[in-house]
Amino acid sequence: MLPRFDPARLLAAFLLGALAVPGYAPLAWFPLPILSLALLFRLLRDAGPRAAFAGGWAYGLGLFLAGVSWIYVSLSTYGGMPMPLALLATLSFCAFVALLPAAGIWLGIRLSAPGWMRLAFALPAAWALLEWTRGWLFTGFPWLALGYSQVPDSPLAGYAALFGVYGVSLLAAVSAGLLASARRAALLAVLAIWLAGWGLQQVQWTHPVGVPVSVALLQGNVPQEMKFRPEKLQGTLLDYARAALASQARLIVLPETAVPVLRSQLSPDYLTMLADHGRRNGGDVVLGVPEDETGERYYNSVISVGTSPEGRYRKAHLVPFGEFLPWGFGWVLRVLSIPMSDFSRGAVDQPPIAAAGQKLAVNICYEDVFGEERIAAARASTLLVNVSNDAWFGASLAPEQHLQIGAMRSLEAGRWQLRANNTGITAILDQSGQVRARLEPFIQGRLEGMAQGRVGATPYLLWGNWPALAAMLLLLGLAWRRNPRSM
Repeated sequence: MLPRFDPARLLAAFLLGALAVPGYAPLAWFPLPILSLALLFRLLRDAGPRAAFAGGWAYGLGLFLAGVSWIYVSLSTYGGMPMPLALLATLSFCAFVALLPAAGIWLGIRLSAPGWMRLAFALPAAWALLEWTRGWLFTGFPWLALGYSQVPDSPLAGYAALFGVYGVSLLAAVSAGLLASARRAALLAVLAIWLAGWGLQQVQWTHPVGVPVSVALLQGNVPQEMKFRPEKLQGTLLDYARAALASQARLIVLPETAVPVLRSQLSPDYLTMLADHGRRNGGDVVLGVPEDETGERYYNSVISVGTSPEGRYRKAHLVPFGEFLPWGFGWVLRVLSIPMSDFSRGAVDQPPIAAAGQKLAVNICYEDVFGEERIAAARASTLLVNVSNDAWFGASLAPEQHLQIGAMRSLEAGRWQLRANNTGITAILDQSGQVRARLEPFIQGRLEGMAQGRVGATPYLLWGNWPALAAMLLLLGLAWRRNPRSM
């Protein structure tokens, strides 16, 4: 049995975690995270629970330090936090989040006996179960879930419409465990899993409805440090108005907080101008604008104006410290400079917005990491829409990773998706998660194209995460039953 702290093995686990990151966007070498996890399982297959926890934590620390280092950019460059404090905060956050992979490895080791079932069943199921836990604990941080690395090009992406991102995570982890066992039968099982995934990619779970709609997605490229400055306001409004008025598309979409002032402070003539243009095009304009109620509650909102009755979506899953302050953390405002950092939550079950003959399941920025929270809206929609402001993360991995997460949402729902982002990546995705058109980041532009509305429900839209969770618990139960300590 391995000692509790073996520096060489901890370093190896740390490097394996960092090695997984090129498997995610932008490089998207999707076999790499699976091979990385297989080597981790092999490294810790005979470890005791304490050594397993330490190795899992080291792997998670390497994964998150390499993969979400953009947190430092957000805190320091755009949040105004002093560099030493931002470094400490980023390291502390990554070290804390790494406790979840550590708990997954510990659980898999603790419930199973050494052998192939530990590698093929217990460790993969526990890993996926703790990924799911990471998706909701303390409001959730599902970023870099293993399943995201498999979209849109891996054969395992074929399972997304059935089981969602955590089901794909489970199958990717099972593939890693089978590879780690190095048994001939296990390798054949991996081949069968991947061939079945390829076959599922050929299945069309939803079908087109109506004719394709012309769309225009606006990317203002407003620097984050300038976005909320009063002297920049008129220029921002004018740039977006010009871009919108130059388009003949039926559906025009502006990014999150494209209007960087409260709606009550905005001249009504501005929205009237956009609505009139939408009506001339026989459609609507959708834009992000913060709203207030009686000067006491503030919402990060998206509204539609034009031919259809005005629609509205208010962000429901807020970002801690960026959009709301958890109880007891008011002191954070003294070291961060984030405008509009105390929003109220919108209602949980908000219906799609009717616009340009489509039903739009809207989410705002970070919300699209939580696909299960908008299942009802996606089921009732014909198109998915994400409006974002990834200017907070600069020229980092975050925008490409965010686009890859969006591809998973399209696969889960079987729907096209429109993504309008302030600095990028603005893109049109089809129901297979493939990018049909995109703008490069950090340019001002307008992305014109066509999008096909679709209806119908994938299995994931009907069942959510329950089948994947049931499979995780079943595999853990089988491994536990074969553990002599459970007898």
